[in-house]
Amino acid sequence: MIPLPSETAVPRSARRSARRPAFVAGLCAAVLAVTGLTAAAPPGRDTVRAAALPYQDPALPVPQRVEDLLGRMTPDDKLGQMTQVEKDALVPRSDLATYRIGSVLSGGDSTVSPNNAQTWADTYDSLQRTALTTPLAIPMIYGIDAVHGHNAVRGATLFPHNIGLGATRDPALVQRVGRAVAEEVAGTGIDWSFAPCLCVARNDRWGRTYESFGETPGLPTAMTSFITGLQGDTLGADPASVLATAKHYIGDGGTTGGVDQGDTRLSEAELRAVHLPPFKEAVERGVGSVMLSYSSWNGVRSHAHKYLVTDVLKGELGFTGFVVSDWAAVDQLDGQTGFTGAEIATAVNAGVDMVMVPHDYKKFLSLLRGEVTAGRISPARIDDANRRILTKKFQLGLFERPLTDRSYTSTVGSAAHRSLARQAVRASQVLLKNDGGILPLPKTGKLFVAGKSADDMGNQSGGWTLGWQGRSGPVTEGTTVLQGIRAAVADPSRVTYDRYGNGIDGGYTAAVAVVGETPYAEMRGDRPDGMGLDQEDLQTLARLKASGVPVVVVLVSGRPLDIADRLPDWKALLAAWLPGTEGGGVADVLFGDHAPTGKLPMTWMRSAAQQPINDGDGKTPLFPYGHGLTYGTDPGPDPDPDPDPTPAKACTATHKPVNSWPGGHQAEVTVKNTGTGPITGWTVDWDLGGTTVTSLWNGTHTVTGGRITVRGTGSGGTLAAGATTSFGYTANGTAGTPAPRCTPA
Repeated sequence: MIPLPSETAVPRSARRSARRPAFVAGLCAAVLAVTGLTAAAPPGRDTVRAAALPYQDPALPVPQRVEDLLGRMTPDDKLGQMTQVEKDALVPRSDLATYRIGSVLSGGDSTVSPNNAQTWADTYDSLQRTALTTPLAIPMIYGIDAVHGHNAVRGATLFPHNIGLGATRDPALVQRVGRAVAEEVAGTGIDWSFAPCLCVARNDRWGRTYESFGETPGLPTAMTSFITGLQGDTLGADPASVLATAKHYIGDGGTTGGVDQGDTRLSEAELRAVHLPPFKEAVERGVGSVMLSYSSWNGVRSHAHKYLVTDVLKGELGFTGFVVSDWAAVDQLDGQTGFTGAEIATAVNAGVDMVMVPHDYKKFLSLLRGEVTAGRISPARIDDANRRILTKKFQLGLFERPLTDRSYTSTVGSAAHRSLARQAVRASQVLLKNDGGILPLPKTGKLFVAGKSADDMGNQSGGWTLGWQGRSGPVTEGTTVLQGIRAAVADPSRVTYDRYGNGIDGGYTAAVAVVGETPYAEMRGDRPDGMGLDQEDLQTLARLKASGVPVVVVLVSGRPLDIADRLPDWKALLAAWLPGTEGGGVADVLFGDHAPTGKLPMTWMRSAAQQPINDGDGKTPLFPYGHGLTYGTDPGPDPDPDPDPTPAKACTATHKPVNSWPGGHQAEVTVKNTGTGPITGWTVDWDLGGTTVTSLWNGTHTVTGGRITVRGTGSGGTLAAGATTSFGYTANGTAGTPAPRCTPA
């Protein structure tokens, strides 16, 4: 743990009764002397400081404060603001002030000791105090990958990874998750989360598939509500406002072969249609930063692509925040190890405002200074980058309240957040098969539980969990799936567990096999070859099958897996994705306390040879995009033994509101083939009643004269007799009670 200066530097409790502490007596006396700031009030009282200079006056508009500060900054001040350094690379820590570093981050494996919320907050405050010793007392901004909760902090609440949140089809829930993450991040002092990932994952071989909300642009676009959760409606106005990051711009989910950091070979029209919409929505929501992708578009790396970054993102979309590079990505532009001035000039001139160095900051700053001196980077470009960065620092309130608001520290891993996470877990479960209605399981049954992920917190949390790649084992606090099962049943002694399935006999009501992938992240997670279960899983499943007991498979994975040839052996299949710390949410669905409502955010392949497979591409999947069963939908006895003849081709459409929020709503429409023969296409139309559809998935739509017409796409457009499919949408305006009409083709 970093030693702290005098304890007279204590935090305040509010940013508008909100997030960062005001200065108090004894805080950075040297800074006060140099900058002319007035002395602070005694400890324990909120402070209003008289502004010695315009940029120090919180009553002035932010643009005026930025321009005043910019006019006082030296070249070293400006170049330092564009530099982001890994915490552990700052040796000595005083280099943070010496080199005027504007931002610090913790990479995927960067931690503190002991790893708890208090130590993280202490570390942050110590670094921030150092930053404030510079002549202008410009606070640093601290970034971290809080991608499914504050996942670097032991004891934090870990939510389902994005693929699971996408399966919920619930933007309002995702916004609440974002808010909870913001509170836990704020409780450790950190200002900036490198989330959400808005990639549209088009090939499940990609090792970052679980970071995607879904394979169609509409789903990640809808889930940009996470940004509002992190930042609040207005950045800095919310009590726990944390800067959000839309990443990775652009096309990283569409690389050839699903290769991480690969090349996305698409026309501009395809790039705009598939990969741009979520970023457009993020900009409209006021996202504070955008992180560029390691990947390339048609052979040109994103970090060198001035057209995409400056012309499209900043110009056409009107993005006013700042662009940050990915980890050491600028250093990769020439394919050689080590920074060059040419790489730096290329990236900065393309539109990169802040460079995630992350280690050799002295060399980076020297080269950056050289490129500016030589005229290869203009002073105007440097000033533009600084305006963007400083604007966000002012909006966050860092100049007035630079230290941790300890009132949020206790929210890390709180009961309220774990309850929300459990809700997100159960909403993310997708029931893919349920032969004979074996689910929900009886709470009074005799159950056998097996599988390497049944009692493994690391496996169920996945990558980016207490480390970049994650790892198996008891990595943090929470409830495993096995613990959730035991807590749900009437008599826990009737639940037998053996990881490998040893000891099972025919006396059990059912066998629950919790199997799937072990943790991974980018690069190591790519699966260019097979995408099936590993040998341990296969052997465990074989033992369970041999017992004759009905097998229920809970699949813990970051993507669809190649399981079609095994599926006939299983009575039920539940896609649990990577649920995080609250395994009780899986048990909630297994035992019917909550019926499954999740829908596939990815098309489920029949075999890995189909990759890439996506909705609307004409390939026949094992399960289509949007598929998901629930309980209690089997038809009951026919009340009319002599019904009227059913036409060969007929369909119905049922409209169901899913969520609403101020100014908008989400709904789902279920289409059912009610005829006696298959239909090869359908349309559903209804009167919008003055509302405006903002996104729609699992179908295509047109609007004419205030009436919307939706057409089925891909496998969802073809329905066997009695089969159903669904599509969803979000819209502006209040949800009414539309009466959709279905017309079969």
